[in-house]
Amino acid sequence: MVEEVYQEKLAQAMGLEKGLITVMIHSGSRGFGHQVCTDFLKMMEKALSKYGIKVPDRQLACAPYNSPEGKDYLAAMACAANYAWANRQCLAHWTREACSKVFGKNPQELGMNQIYDVAHNIVKIEEHKVNGDNLLLAVHRKGATRAFPPGHPELPPHYRETGQPVIIPGDMGRASYLLVGTPKAMEETFGSTCHGAGRILSRHGAKKALRGKSIQEEIDKYGIYARAASKATLVEEVPMAYKDISDVVEVVRKAGIARLVARFRPLGVVKG
Repeated sequence: MVEEVYQEKLAQAMGLEKGLITVMIHSGSRGFGHQVCTDFLKMMEKALSKYGIKVPDRQLACAPYNSPEGKDYLAAMACAANYAWANRQCLAHWTREACSKVFGKNPQELGMNQIYDVAHNIVKIEEHKVNGDNLLLAVHRKGATRAFPPGHPELPPHYRETGQPVIIPGDMGRASYLLVGTPKAMEETFGSTCHGAGRILSRHGAKKALRGKSIQEEIDKYGIYARAASKATLVEEVPMAYKDISDVVEVVRKAGIARLVARFRPLGVVKG
């Protein structure tokens, strides 16, 4: 639910107003993208010596963009990205179907329009200014999302004046935010912001911290209704495993790399 609107004009451009019920679909390619990363990390490690590249951390292993390894990686990544976009489209369609069934109206009558769909782990070929020169770069955002400013040529016409919608989801028990990109993001972060609160506890750490406790009782505290394939999956996503999203978004706002538009609260969560 839209709990707070910070920029009325920007919110209206996205079809949002205080009290409106919204649906956020946060899903990717499941294990596909992770497997692509795992497989190509090994390949890229071998490529380092082949191309004489030195990196401070093996997680930064890479290969030239036009090399066979680089082209193979981009093709595999595109497959995973396409899977993720198709996955979210399917989930959105079924969400509309469910709402239509419950309310007896079609999605158009219910105003179920999509605000934005964006990837948060993908390589994009973009032009950026580096040391005064305009360069064409392969920008890989991992756990990050684009935050292009108003007027950027790559924005869809509908958001050319507002700036790119920036979706920063929180955990299941707290808020999520919608922002827009700024010129400073282009200067400071290659047109990027974070995508999410980030973890306090790793997945393993969350399981260890909650050992012996009832996971259902923990999420019931937040009024969360959750369906999961297993308790092992659910425990990884409990709210206590994440940083406070409001603190994270405040850092983004103060850094000037995105402007606040609206704050969302999960329906089951009691305000305050």
